[in-house]
Amino acid sequence: MDDNKVTSNKYVEDVPAYIQAVYRNNNFMAKFFDVCIDEIHCGGATVSLDIDPEKHMNHRGVVHGGVLTALADAVLGVTCASVGEKVATLNSNMNFIRNVNKPCKILVKSTIKHHGHTTMVVYAEMFNENDELMATVLNTMFVVDHFEEIPRKW
Repeated sequence: MDDNKVTSNKYVEDVPAYIQAVYRNNNFMAKFFDVCIDEIHCGGATVSLDIDPEKHMNHRGVVHGGVLTALADAVLGVTCASVGEKVATLNSNMNFIRNVNKPCKILVKSTIKHHGHTTMVVYAEMFNENDELMATVLNTMFVVDHFEEIPRKW
């Protein structure tokens, strides 16, 4: 199936596949950090990162907080795209609860808490491979544009 195929009502047929295609060439997410988009639904998403000690850990042997923040930011953009919005971060709040010091998979799951005309609020939780909470994230996003081909609800 062509990921960019638009139906006669101007919307893409497969929103998750379309968003995957949009982010596939994102140098930051796909190429530099190797972020994987695991699941997309209307108003939420799950992304993951396989921790590579050589790439993601700091001099103390734990994952750098900036890597965790970048992973959280990745899920926010995908989540907003799931309802047809292109966004920029206005405010970011991340509470670090625990870290990891070995190769593993980290998951971030998000949901939209507010979807206005100009702002969105997205909440996310980050988990380690044992399903233990690593961090909570609450961001306010500014709507800068729209994906006309993605419906607000699907």
